[in-house]
Order: sequence, then C-alpha cells, then structure tokens
Amino acid sequence: MRETGDGRRGTRWTWVALAVAAGLAGWVREGGAQYLAVFVDGRVLSVAAVRLLEDGALRLELPGGGRLDIPVNRLESVVDAAPETSPPPTSPPCSPRFAAQPLPDSVPFRELIDGVSRAVDLHPWLVAAVIEAESRFNPGAVSRVGARGLMQLMPSVSERFGVSDPHDPVANVTAGSRYLAELIGRFGDLALALAAYNAGPRAVERSSGVPPYRETREYVRRVLATFCPGAAPGAVVGQEATP
Repeated sequence: MRETGDGRRGTRWTWVALAVAAGLAGWVREGGAQYLAVFVDGRVLSVAAVRLLEDGALRLELPGGGRLDIPVNRLESVVDAAPETSPPPTSPPCSPRFAAQPLPDSVPFRELIDGVSRAVDLHPWLVAAVIEAESRFNPGAVSRVGARGLMQLMPSVSERFGVSDPHDPVANVTAGSRYLAELIGRFGDLALALAAYNAGPRAVERSSGVPPYRETREYVRRVLATFCPGAAPGAVVGQEATP
C-alpha cells in the first residue's frame, strides 16, 4: 500500500496516538460511532464513517469531528459496531478439516478451491462458504474498507502472505485459506476463527468469544449455515455432503 507524498504520515499517526490516549479506542460504542477500526498493532479507534480513497488510503471520520487518512495496510479490520444482544453463534458438529468431497460443477473456481483446501487441510465446502459470504465468487470485489478479491483480503493480510495481486484467484484463495487455517489453529474453534476472519483476531481475544457486533455474528451464522446446515454442508453452494 503506497504512502501519499505530502509528508504527513507522521502527523497522521500522531493524531491516532492522541485519539487512543483520549479514550476513543474503547470497545464500547460511543455516541456517533458507527465502526471500530482495529489496527495491526492492536489499537482500536471508534469512527463515525469510513471511505476508501482513490490513493488506497482509508478515510476515518471521527465521532467528535475531524478525520484521519490511514494507509489500509495499517488496519487489521474495520467492523460495524452495531451491537447484538442475542446469544453468539457456536461451532457446528461439522469438521473444518479436509475431506474428499468435491464441490458440484456449478460452483465457480471449484477445482481451485478443492486443490487449495487439500493443501491447507480445510474442508472445500468451508472455503466455498467463506468465498460466497465474502465476495459471492467475484474475484474483482472491493469492499468499502479496501478488502479485495474472492476471500476479501485486507492489505495487511495480502502483505503478510506475499500476495501482490489480491484479485488473482489463485493467490487470493491460497492466502485466504492459509489465514483461515491459521485462525482455526489459533482459536481451536471454527466459530471463533470465522469471527476473527471477519472482525480480526484481536476483537475475538478482547471479547473472549465472538464479538457482540451484529455484522460479525451474522457473518459467522451465514458461513456456518452454508457449510453445515444441520449436519451437512451445501445449502448455498448446491449440494449436501457429510463432513
């Protein structure tokens, strides 16, 4: 992610540090706050609005006024802070590990998904469910916060896994699947891993569970319902299979 050429990078981060020190980085939704921006160094900032700029930076509008233009690769995630009070989703009985159960012909990129899933020991139906939830199988997808490609990689994840073109299906699915497998190993629970994929691992750690945000919980439910509705994956991608 390139820097702007105005020499204000230090100033931008000074303002972030001041905002954090002033208490804007809490996990409680503040008046006027709509989103939580989670930085790769663990800091969290409540923001009123977000907008992806043409130069690749993300503009964060602060609840009390003012704004910050942040290189997107400094962010782990940006999540809608709208709360949910219902019980959090829990992991289903379906194993996330690889099983030789090919996806139906109607699923886009099915051969790629199957090959990558085998390599990283993830169930191909799970990977397909994540792709469906993230991009609806659109390799050109770009989110409002700069996540890109089939598995909606944030720039920080692309950099970490050496992805130069996140819109390349092979590179994107390989990196996204490796990242998901890593999160499953880190948290030891599929629902928590999916929550971390959506909201960032620090959000899960700070919440000691699936974070209480509607966006994240709906995301986890959607992926799990696709991967394992009842006891078998296949609701959206088109075929039931026993994991």
